[in-house]
Amino acid sequence: MELLLSALRAAAEATRLRILALLAKGELTVGELVNILDQSQPRVSRHLKLMCEAGVLDRFQEGTTVFYRLADQGKNGALNKAIIDLVPLGDPEFSKDLLALADIREERFEKAQSYFRENAASWGEIRSLHVAEGQVEEALIELQGKKQVSRLLDVGTGTGRMLELFAPYASQGLGLDVSREMLAVARGNLANKGLENSQVRQGDMYELGVGDASQDLVVFHQVLHFADEPSKAIKEAARALVHNGELLIADFAPHQEEFLRADHAHRRLGFAEEEMIQMGEQAGLACKAVKHLDGGKLRVTLWQFGQVSSGEE
Repeated sequence: MELLLSALRAAAEATRLRILALLAKGELTVGELVNILDQSQPRVSRHLKLMCEAGVLDRFQEGTTVFYRLADQGKNGALNKAIIDLVPLGDPEFSKDLLALADIREERFEKAQSYFRENAASWGEIRSLHVAEGQVEEALIELQGKKQVSRLLDVGTGTGRMLELFAPYASQGLGLDVSREMLAVARGNLANKGLENSQVRQGDMYELGVGDASQDLVVFHQVLHFADEPSKAIKEAARALVHNGELLIADFAPHQEEFLRADHAHRRLGFAEEEMIQMGEQAGLACKAVKHLDGGKLRVTLWQFGQVSSGEE
């Protein structure tokens, strides 16, 4: 009873309700919340501290940046959901907050797109500075098992390399990317390789534009560290998977290379093994395998997910 009362007290204040409503849209940093709420950092930090102590929020640190998100497990997760459902989002204060949040997200998006435009032609070279791509690709193929699939979806396709890699095992391949410059590079690469079973088009990781249960294999290769809401992207991929379909993810393990955030538009400095597994489980997926690859200062982790059958739930 005391835990419930503590959580209710932590949420029962106007600014804290605003914070809950904002974090329902995705994780945010202290600085971003300060800008949106137009309050001092000490004041916002105090609210966040009280809410974390009550278990209403989760706090995690990456390098010098601290992120906050809604607790989504157990009783506090259920309480957060109940509170968010009651928040009057049409209220002028909340509407103003959501507009400010949209501006921040647009700024992030433009920064990332500027980076992609400037580096589209040398994207593969930039990646190779951090990770031995051949080693990652070999591990991805090993996890997938060279099984023949009808439809492959490569999310954030970049240069189209994953389409090329899995082309021998897929009847049809589709690559999605938000960057027109990256898509131009990918189309050129696919044409040069004569991969007539693959195509690319502009698309968003949060709205893939494909039907429910339509894809046999979905791949996120070094994409999710750019995402504002990686869990939302994973849920959208799970929606698109056929029964017994698979999701493959390759991304950095947690690291301290802040320059990747500042200079290369990375939103996240890697993902812990259990964090990714939890996001998969929340999307209705079961982790089938995890593999770690060392690459100098940066380590890459690979996750293989499959749908949870009714007998496993």
